Amino acid sequence: MPTSSPADTPYDLAITGGSVVLPDGTAPHDIGVRDGLIVHIGAGPLVARRSVDARGKLVLPGGVDAHCHMDQQPWEGRSTADDFRSGTLSALCGGNTTVLPFAMQMRGQSLRAVVDDYHERASRKAHIDYGFHLIVGDPTHDVITQELPELIESGCTSIKIFLTYEGLKLDDYEILTMLDFARHEGVLVMVHAENEACIRWLTDRLLERRQTALRYHVTAHSEIGEREAAYRAISFAELIDTPIMIVHVSSGSVVDEIRRAQARGLRIFGETCPQYLFLASEDIDTVDMSGAKCVCTPPPRGRANQPAMWRGLLDGTLGIFSSDHSPWNYADKIAGGPDTPFTDVLNGIPGIETRLPLLFSAMQTKPGLTLSKFVDITTTAPAKLYGLYPRKGVIAVGSDADFAIWDADRNVTIRNEMLHHAVDHTPYEGTRVRGWPVMTISRGEVIYQDGEVTSNAGRGLFLPCERPFAPRRSPAPVLAERPR
Repeated sequence: MPTSSPADTPYDLAITGGSVVLPDGTAPHDIGVRDGLIVHIGAGPLVARRSVDARGKLVLPGGVDAHCHMDQQPWEGRSTADDFRSGTLSALCGGNTTVLPFAMQMRGQSLRAVVDDYHERASRKAHIDYGFHLIVGDPTHDVITQELPELIESGCTSIKIFLTYEGLKLDDYEILTMLDFARHEGVLVMVHAENEACIRWLTDRLLERRQTALRYHVTAHSEIGEREAAYRAISFAELIDTPIMIVHVSSGSVVDEIRRAQARGLRIFGETCPQYLFLASEDIDTVDMSGAKCVCTPPPRGRANQPAMWRGLLDGTLGIFSSDHSPWNYADKIAGGPDTPFTDVLNGIPGIETRLPLLFSAMQTKPGLTLSKFVDITTTAPAKLYGLYPRKGVIAVGSDADFAIWDADRNVTIRNEMLHHAVDHTPYEGTRVRGWPVMTISRGEVIYQDGEVTSNAGRGLFLPCERPFAPRRSPAPVLAERPR
């Protein structure tokens, strides 16, 4: 139930007349904010230094995008188009108030040095609050025994590992070692699940046959290879008895693997992204190079795959909906010209500003995608799973005063020129959506209103994340069993 605290002095901000989305449902309430926190939810009238009239609008907690890339170190010789300034600007204009990008360690690098550099980049540029996931590409003894424990204590409590990509992929022994470490520390491992050997073998065969068109990117990154890698990661998590998150799930067969694991009582989490619900492999297979705008890994699958993805999202198998914003300019993706082979097209698509509007609009055609479900999978569930709840992800007394105010009836045709990222395209060009965030409020400060940005770069704060699970210092159960 809404609660309130008495207003002995005027509130810094009051939001009045809106339909407020709370954990127990949506109802008309007034909200009072003081010192960046929510201190009143309930009846008015409220006296405040600034008031926002939200009549006819929905008041949602500010979105939490738990999977995005920005200001990342150069990948294959190129840097992401968005740094923290443009990336977080685009995020806030899409109704987000918190982002969780990745500090990426590759072979031979110090993870601590990478994170220190990332702090320096973010602190000067970020418009909204942020935390860091850690990408571990080289789990050396020093990284595991010294750097990671220190970084976890500082609030970086999620680790991403890759089963593919040169310079990042871990072998099976290293994967087991990282899962055992995560069990010991109570942190979450995120898994990019694609089978590296399958990708290399298929790519070599395609190149031998001179099959280099864009559509062969989907062939090389096969659904079977994704399914095998997901099953292997789930099996290893079961062996070690520790939770994992399979990120950017693209195929119905992987949804099935996660669903079966969850039915057995395993703590396996699943995430998907807009490209797997609103794009398809057919969008990559174009007569020109425009299909490169939809190239990412794993790739979008055929349109016939989309119903299985929606079922996974609606039945809770996939509990988080993130953008996987990975911004490369189209000009860089096809730097090799009109005959650029699929192997040379940079992987990744922008989507941090369009993530929420795309899914919000889908509520009108997808039975079961309620407003409460929308808020949960885009905002509340990621805040809980990554150790930010209840500071973020919910409208509640004591939480940060982070809000996105939506006009549910606004019709918008997505055009790249209207977006705030630093990318020269959007794969959703021309897509019509109904519903759009018209105001974003971060810690009680209005930072975006009706197309006008009032934020300043550098105002965002680093968010230390809590451990999502209790550390378990005992050995995995399989090691505790006594042979007979």
